[in-house]
Formats: sequence, C-alpha cells, structure tokens
Amino acid sequence: MYKYLFMLFMFLSSTLSIGQETEMDASEIEIFKRQVSEMSKNTTTITSNFVQLKHLDFLDNDIETSGKLVFKAPELVKWEYTNPYQYSVIFKEDELLINDDGTKSNVGIGSSKMFKKLNQLIINSVKGTMFDDDDFEISYAKVAKANKATFIPKDKKIARYIAAFELLFNKKDGTVREVKMIEPSLDFTRIIFSDRVLNGPVDDTVFTN
Repeated sequence: MYKYLFMLFMFLSSTLSIGQETEMDASEIEIFKRQVSEMSKNTTTITSNFVQLKHLDFLDNDIETSGKLVFKAPELVKWEYTNPYQYSVIFKEDELLINDDGTKSNVGIGSSKMFKKLNQLIINSVKGTMFDDDDFEISYAKVAKANKATFIPKDKKIARYIAAFELLFNKKDGTVREVKMIEPSLDFTRIIFSDRVLNGPVDDTVFTN
C-alpha cells in the first residue's frame, strides 16, 4: 500500500525553473481564478504528453521518465509511463488500477481518507481547480509568461509527506503547464506538460486495466 501512496506523491509533483516572481494583488488574483474556473468548466477531456523529473539530493542527475496523461470528466485520470519503462495507474471511482509492465492489480482507496484526498488533489491539479480547497494556504504570484499558485497543506498528515504544491499556469488560456510537489526533505518531482489537447474524443475503454 505504501508503494502506491508514494506513487501518488510522485504523480503530483514537479519543480519550476522560472525567474523573478511578483506577488499578485487582489484584483489580479480574482481575474486569474476566474480564467482558470472558466477553462475548467469548459473542459471535458484532456490528453497531454508529460516529462517527469524526480530530484533527489543525493543524486547528481534527476531521474527522468515520460509518458501520457488522459483525463475525462468528472473524475477519470490515467497516467501512463512509456519511457524508460511501461507503467500505468488509473484513478477510477474508489480504485487504483495498476499495470506494471503487464502485471495488473487493483488497490481499493474507498476506505482511506488520505487516499481519497490525494486522488482528488490529482484531479484538481490536472484541471487547475484547487483554489477553493480549505485544506491549503494558497498564495499567488506572476512569473515569466505564467501565473503561479502555491499550496501549503494545513492537514498535518499530508504535511508529513508534502511541504508544498506549486502549479504553473499558462497566462494565455489558464491551463496547467507544470505541477510541483516539494517534500519536507526539499526533494521534489517535476512534471512538465506538452502537446495538450482539450475536449478531444476519449473512449471509456482508455480507463480499463
């Protein structure tokens, strides 16, 4: 079970390579949140390639993996790693459907409050709709060609594993460009999205193991 909890944290994380930040004022925050909300309301599916870079302090180089993300409203998410290994995780109702290079398994998360919360965080981070979550202290900043939202968990159980989330949004359309989770050790993982397609056809069979 702890293996899959760790994988959840991996999925949620990334780091940002950005320049100087400027704090948003109240009116800028309101405009930004409205933009992201409108984008989310009009989004039924998302497909996107991604590159994930896991930074560990004791390693000279980050660990790089890549693959494809598929989201379908309201709450279906599939992370499929294709390089350098084959691994996929599907978040479907109260289950994780795991395919580890052909070895398949299901993990129930319905009875775990933390797993449910983490599953919702994954969905909200993909959609960019985390702003009304009372479990976080949220701050907003402007950076080069992007808007940044930082989430500090209030829940002590979550804070044991996650020091902060950082989401980087495209200024033009309010879509999530990068997602970051910083661990208490200050290690982090970086997920960079590319070739995103909104509202394209996605068959439900994508979310079968």
